[in-house]
Amino acid sequence: MTDDAALSRDLHPTPGLGAPDASELPVDDAAQAARIQQYWELVRGRAGLGRAAVVTGPGWATSVPPEAWAFGDSPELADELLELVLIGRKTATAAAVWEYEAAGEPLPTPGALSIVLDGARAPRALLRTVEVVTVPFAEVTAEQAYLEGEGDRSLEEWRAGHERYWRRTLPPLGHEFAPDMLVVWERFEVLHPRL
Repeated sequence: MTDDAALSRDLHPTPGLGAPDASELPVDDAAQAARIQQYWELVRGRAGLGRAAVVTGPGWATSVPPEAWAFGDSPELADELLELVLIGRKTATAAAVWEYEAAGEPLPTPGALSIVLDGARAPRALLRTVEVVTVPFAEVTAEQAYLEGEGDRSLEEWRAGHERYWRRTLPPLGHEFAPDMLVVWERFEVLHPRL
């Protein structure tokens, strides 16, 4: 693990995902949207979607891919944390509430689907949110830290790594790390690839 084995999800979804006018996006964004759409078409059956499309035709829920995001704040951290997901060790993640607010994103909800990107922005996994808890940083439990799967999985290492991460990433958002800051802890299951 890196010294900043921390991680919060990158709350900057790939631009234009699911937008009906994706063909009007800049070339790089349109190509990325096309890669994510192609991945979604491959894996959406794992989410139990698409069965009715045989009779009724595709609907919005099966046609538009869910939010796509990457872990951390660098390609290296994205790959490192994604690998933990793909081997079944990481089944949870955490983000500061301020990160969601700065990105204008709603908090995750149980049942929500998401596509996780690797450090090169390629879609690699389909996740379903199972549980969401908002808790002050200082009240994250040892079990929650363990489920994040990072480092030695201890609460002490979780706190140290996440504090380093948020001391680095929150100031550009106009916030500073604080033990009482609210953290969104999210547990998920991997729908694709099957572990």
